[in-house]
Amino acid sequence: MKDIADLLGRIFIAFLFIYEALDALVFFDKTKATMSAYGLTWNQDFLLGTIIFILLFGAILVLIGYYASFGAILLTLYWLPFTLIVYSFWDDPQEYQRLHALYFMRNLAMIGGLLLLMANGAGKYSIKRLIYIMKLPQ
Repeated sequence: MKDIADLLGRIFIAFLFIYEALDALVFFDKTKATMSAYGLTWNQDFLLGTIIFILLFGAILVLIGYYASFGAILLTLYWLPFTLIVYSFWDDPQEYQRLHALYFMRNLAMIGGLLLLMANGAGKYSIKRLIYIMKLPQ
C-alpha cells in the first residue's frame, strides 16, 4: 500500500506543477501582468521562461521518479517564494486575509509533501528503481 501511495502522491504533486507551468505558458502575457502587479518587473521574459522550465523539469522528474528528490528541490525553490509573495495574507486587506491564509496553509502543505519526497525518495514504482533492477548504467 505504501508503494501505491508513493506513486499516487508523486502523480498528484507532478500534475499540479505541470498544470501551473502550462497555465503560465498559455497565458504568458497575463502571467507577466500578474508578475508586474506583485512587483516582479526585472527581465520578465527570462524569469518566466526559467520558471516554466523549472516547473516542467522538476515535475517530470517527480512524476517518473528519476532523481525525484532533485525535482522536489527545484519545485520547492519555486513554490516557497511564490507562496510568500502571492499569499502574504498579513499584508492583505481584511476581506482577503482569511482566504489567502487558507491558500498559504495549503501551499505550505504542498511544500511539506515535497520535503517528504526529498527525504524518502520516489519509492518502489519509479524509473530510478527500474534502472537499478535492470542493472543499467546510470
